[in-house]
Amino acid sequence: MSPVALALSIFAIMLVLMAVRVPIAVTMFIAGGIGYLVQSGWGPLSNFLNSQAFARFASYDLSVIPLFILMGHFATQGGISKALFEFAAGVMGRLRGGLAMGAVFACAAFGAICGSSVATAATITNVAYGEMRRHGYSGRLATGTLAAGGTLGILIPPSVPLVIYAILTEQNIAKLFAAAMVPGLIAMVGYMIAIAIYVRLVPGQAPDHDEVEPVDLFQSLRGIGPIAAIFILVFGGIYMGFFTPTEGAAVGAFSTFVAALLKGEMTRSKFAECFYATAESSAMIFLIFLGADLMNAALALTQVPAQLAQVVSGWGLAPLAVVGAILLFYVVLCAVMDELSMILLTIPIFFPMVMALDFGMSKEHTAIWFGIMVLMTVGFGLLAPPVGLNVYVVNGLTRRAGQEVPIAESYRGVMPFLASDVVRTLLLLFFPGISLWLLRFMQ
Repeated sequence: MSPVALALSIFAIMLVLMAVRVPIAVTMFIAGGIGYLVQSGWGPLSNFLNSQAFARFASYDLSVIPLFILMGHFATQGGISKALFEFAAGVMGRLRGGLAMGAVFACAAFGAICGSSVATAATITNVAYGEMRRHGYSGRLATGTLAAGGTLGILIPPSVPLVIYAILTEQNIAKLFAAAMVPGLIAMVGYMIAIAIYVRLVPGQAPDHDEVEPVDLFQSLRGIGPIAAIFILVFGGIYMGFFTPTEGAAVGAFSTFVAALLKGEMTRSKFAECFYATAESSAMIFLIFLGADLMNAALALTQVPAQLAQVVSGWGLAPLAVVGAILLFYVVLCAVMDELSMILLTIPIFFPMVMALDFGMSKEHTAIWFGIMVLMTVGFGLLAPPVGLNVYVVNGLTRRAGQEVPIAESYRGVMPFLASDVVRTLLLLFFPGISLWLLRFMQ
């Protein structure tokens, strides 16, 4: 069997197993194991598994993942989200579509101490959905806004997918976080603009004027003070070099726990649930790591990824055209694969290809910019049908609230936000300096 045929066979096995709903970590492990076994035999495969599992899971860099996940669960269980939404609604509620904009702002602020898209969407939905429906927002706009706002949980640091990208490509996590800040804020503003345009073009989706009860702005600021303090402490400390990203994640988790205690909403059962949920999420991510490692090793033995990089470089295509084609492939792949699995599987293939191209930037800046482009594209998979995990999560929560929205309506609701994603992605693609702007302050 030729190397190309073998590589295609490995992918075919993976897709068949995914189609019958085998967990993605097991899917990649089986496909990679078969490919490795065919090429090298049982002895080298067993030696690889014996050494790679320990080498991967003993990595100090990986400890940042469960720490940021724990930080997010403390924030979720600690009742911090309610204060965020109340502040955002008080500031923006008097604008047309203001409650929806406030929900987007709350998602962005919560994402700054969470790092999980699904957790952000679910948490803000629990506090915002009922208020939006009570004020006359349609189920379509309410669910679409909250699903899209949830993606800000990974677009604004800390971001678990960005940490994984940094580990895979051996890049500086702090610099990647800094590079993601401006694109993440652009995403937030873009979603607000999409809401403002949508409520004016499509009648009946939002009230002409939100009758929001007056709030004590000073009291609301006190409510979000702990969030601002945690963000400044963690990321200020990382960017100023006081501690590493892993140490910053530990400081952030402890600070968020203290903030939750001070709010009086962290019970013993919630405390235990934070650790159980963190262990479950971390185990899932680490198993995907192991499966992706085996599959990528099998593909590397075929030498197809290296040959593909040489072929693409020999085509003479413009570097931006190559990256654009990769991003389009990611959009398609998002329809059948979650974002973590997609990054773990494809980055070892695409990253060398991108690094071989000349974008007129240093290699470090090219690697960071490409990581931001991949992160921005991941948001499509969280919203776009037929998967759209955020859409499913938010839509499922509407049933619990007794105000069920048809899933088709929720998908219609995310369309304006997907249009905003397209505009933002093109802007960052053609103007890399936007993503790299903050890095000049970290030299």
